[in-house]
Parts: sequence; C-alpha cells; structure tokens
Amino acid sequence: MTADLLALSGARLVLPGRVVENGRLSIRGREIAGLGGTATPGDLDLAGYTVVPGFVDLHVHGGGGASYASGIAEEALRAARTHLEHGTTTTVASTVTGEIDDLARQAAVLSELAEDGVVAGVHFEGPFISRNRCGAHRPDLLRDPDPALVRKLVDAARGHARMVTLAPELPGGLDSVRMLADLGVIAAVGHTDSDYSRTLEAIGAGATVATHLFNAMPGIAHRAPGPIVALLEDERVTVELINDGVHLHPSVLDLAYGTAGASRVALITDAMGAAGMGDGLYPLGPLQVEVKDGVAMLTDGSSIAGSTLTLDRALRRCLTVGGLSWNQAVESLSTVPARLLGLADKVGTLETGKLADLVVVDSTSYDLVAVMRRGQWILGGDRFAPITTARPEPTHRGGGPEDIRDAQW
Repeated sequence: MTADLLALSGARLVLPGRVVENGRLSIRGREIAGLGGTATPGDLDLAGYTVVPGFVDLHVHGGGGASYASGIAEEALRAARTHLEHGTTTTVASTVTGEIDDLARQAAVLSELAEDGVVAGVHFEGPFISRNRCGAHRPDLLRDPDPALVRKLVDAARGHARMVTLAPELPGGLDSVRMLADLGVIAAVGHTDSDYSRTLEAIGAGATVATHLFNAMPGIAHRAPGPIVALLEDERVTVELINDGVHLHPSVLDLAYGTAGASRVALITDAMGAAGMGDGLYPLGPLQVEVKDGVAMLTDGSSIAGSTLTLDRALRRCLTVGGLSWNQAVESLSTVPARLLGLADKVGTLETGKLADLVVVDSTSYDLVAVMRRGQWILGGDRFAPITTARPEPTHRGGGPEDIRDAQW
C-alpha cells in the first residue's frame, strides 16, 4: 500500500444494488480509489463493521442548539457539524417562515457557507404555504407565492437555492412552480391544502418533491384522495419521509415504500436546533419550541415543530423497525437525495472516483462508530487497527466547525 493510499478491509460494503461481505475499499486523497482486492498489511481492519455512503439530508433546520434560520454563520457551522458527526456528509440548509427581507439575509449567509462547501445549498420552507396547514410556521408571516417574491429569495441565495416548498393552490402557486423549474430549482409541494387535481397540475408544471409527505397536508379520503395520492402515484415525484417514530406510523412508511419504492423516497430529518441535544426550550425561526422526551412541539402545544432526528438513527429504524434491506435504506438516505440535488456524480454511493464520504456502523447494533468526509476522518477513525500488529497514530480529526469548510459545490 502506497503512503498516500488508505485501505479499509474486512467490512461489509453496501454498494449500488448489492452488499459485499469482507470487502475492501481504498481511498486516495478526497476520493474512493478502488473497490475490491486482497487485504494487505497496513490496511485498517473493519471486520464487524458495515460501510455505507455518507448521508444526504435534503431538509434540516438545525442541530447542536443552533439554527440555520438564525442568519449567523457560526450557528450554521455548529448545526452542520452536529449532523456531520451523525453521518450527514451532505446537507441542504432549510429556513423557516419569516419576513422576506430576513429570509433574504439568511440566504446570503448560507450561500457563503455553500461556497465554502459547508452546506450543499438552501431550502426555503415558507413563507409561501397554506395558513390551514402551516404547522410550526407563524401564520401572520405567510405570503402567497407571488413569482416576484419567490424569485427574490432564489436570487438572494446567489445560485445556491436548491429547493422551495410552497402550496400550489395559493395565488401564484403554479406560476411559481413553473418559474422554479425553469431556474433549475426544485419546486416542492408541502404545507398545502391542495386537492388531488391541483396537485397533479403542480406536478405537470414541474414540482418534483413532496415535502415531508403525509405531514401538513390533507389525509387520504376515499372520494377525495388529496395531494398524498397524487404525489405517491407519479413517478416524477420524490417523497420526503421523516422516520423518527413520531411523525409517521410504521404502517404509513410501509405504504409509502410499497407505492413509491425506495428509489423515490428521500429520508430527511426536518431537524431543528435540538437535534443532538437534550430536552428544553429552543427557537425555531420566530417561534419557541419545547422538546420533551425528544419530541419537539410548539410551546402552545398546537403542532409538532420539526424533529430531533439524526440520519444515523433513521438508518437504525429502517433496519430494525421498517424492515428495509441495507440497499433500500442506503438508497433513501444517500442515493436518491444525491440524485435529486444533481450530485450523483460526486456522492450518494460507494463507487470508484466519487468523494470518500463514508459512514461506518456496527454490523450488529447498527450504532454509528465513524464518519469520513472527503477522505478525512471526522470522528472515530482512531478505533480501527491496521492488519499488522502495530497500531497507527490516531486519525480522529475532531476540532471545531472550521474543519468542515471545504469548497465543493
């Protein structure tokens, strides 16, 4: 093994469409250099562990006590670092409903972090959503999706706007969907009171994502199927699901997977600042949230307010509660969202030439034990001994949020 080559041997590797036992993966610099081959002295011994691609989160508001909606770069760095330590190597930063000018200022800060490679772009959730389905968004700040206002926010992100969630039944909704599609920004249907027909119109106009399907939208009725059925049945739509055991019953997850399949499901956290933290009071944009027993609710008790989920926990739930295979879980946690973001040539699968974004989990307990981003151990790398008797110097990078700055996107 050459000095600049790092090889991991003996692990279960979850590769596109297959799982390889006792596999070998080599890394050179920032990229995966190869898969396969015979273990050699100096390889790190990962027997008993499973390696999966780094997770890709399309929809996350914060973590580590910090919020992307704060408009403060240091908070955004802390939030990104928190989720990185739980395996999310690619993050889209989500805002929450606020004044248009405030959202534009937040987008300007987040766009700088996107240029530094901390986040992979900006997702605007609100203010262009239904008052009837606003959830943890302040009703008095909601606006109709006037294309000019939507464009103002997209422009404020300076080329880093990835997704806008809106209610297509509102005035300007369909025109905004068409505009977003033309701009190459994902139009997502969510926090909506739309019916089946209007949802189909939105999909026809270019909407390609269902924001946290089932949550903050009408349920399915036998004579009024509503948006859920329209979004599930159309192959052009990727559906977000929050697999935290709070937002969705396991049977509802089964329904979504049975209808759409893993190739159209993107598992998200929708996490707010309490992710990675304990119970207590936390801000969510202009609102106050109380977390009790890990469940985030508005302090008035009127609505769930995002989640405290991290994607390593979502992986464990997929395998232990959801009954998904390794390949199905990885597809929804990494491959599908990477493809949706246009990043499938860089991340989302373990393949030669892609970025070395890896998550290592215990093959029995499914606990996360190590994370690598761009070929650098973020945590846990010092626990793996080489196949020779000599142990390597610890490779745990640790450090502060500045370690995750990496101009990439």
